[in-house]
Amino acid sequence: MSTLTATAEEPRTTPARPAYRVTGRRVLASEWAKLWSLRSTWITLGLGLLFLVAFGLIAASRYKSGIDSGHIDHDFADSTAVSLSLFGTNFAQLALGVLGVLVMAGEYSTGMIRSTLAAVPRRLPVLWSKAVVFGLVALVVGTLGAFVAFLLGSGIVSGTPAAMGLTDAGVLRSLLGAGLYLGLVGVIATALGGLLRSVAGGISVLVATLMLIPGLISLLPSSWQDDISPYLPSNAGQAMFALTHDSTTLSPGAGLLVFLCWTALALGGAAYRLARRDV
Repeated sequence: MSTLTATAEEPRTTPARPAYRVTGRRVLASEWAKLWSLRSTWITLGLGLLFLVAFGLIAASRYKSGIDSGHIDHDFADSTAVSLSLFGTNFAQLALGVLGVLVMAGEYSTGMIRSTLAAVPRRLPVLWSKAVVFGLVALVVGTLGAFVAFLLGSGIVSGTPAAMGLTDAGVLRSLLGAGLYLGLVGVIATALGGLLRSVAGGISVLVATLMLIPGLISLLPSSWQDDISPYLPSNAGQAMFALTHDSTTLSPGAGLLVFLCWTALALGGAAYRLARRDV
């Protein structure tokens, strides 16, 4: 009589897959890695820094040559070392703004946004992380450029009526304000990229908001200009780092508050569209 013995097979054990959770820090790290993996990031940030420093030095050199020759331009008559050094802010904001739009809208143009939102299903952390990462990078670049331009420019205008030092009243606040302004421009540009989902559209709206609309406002009656002009994004931002103010401009604190409101408005619009619309 044969006996069949059943041998119980040992259960196969599969290695446990590590559980990864989507956390704010990991989303930030992901956006940080994506930002620096692009060649355009290095090029555009370099251009922004170059514009800020180079145009500041050109303005300081032009002022110095005018003083030495005794024929200074009317536009430079009341200049200070701070205003001359920050002359390139308008050019630097374009470079940083273009990169900010690309940070968000570039993923829509390449289709990478689908992979990004598949990894972060809640969506909004992607927007916050992109805005924080690029905003901080733009802040550092802008602040660094402002201080380098001032230190080099103040050496050029030394011995002239425009000469100033870091310890003079308002100088440190103006330089830090310029860096903060450029950082917030980067946040607004990122938000516009998420709101419009188009690189060309985001850049166009950014340029129109910061440069074209202030010029068009000058066509309005004077009474309207005084009521509207100080609250435009560019003018409110410039009030943040202007060394002197008059009755037609906002104070640095008021300018910062108004510019923060514009930043929040852009982020709110981008967040609403990202949460409510398909990619």
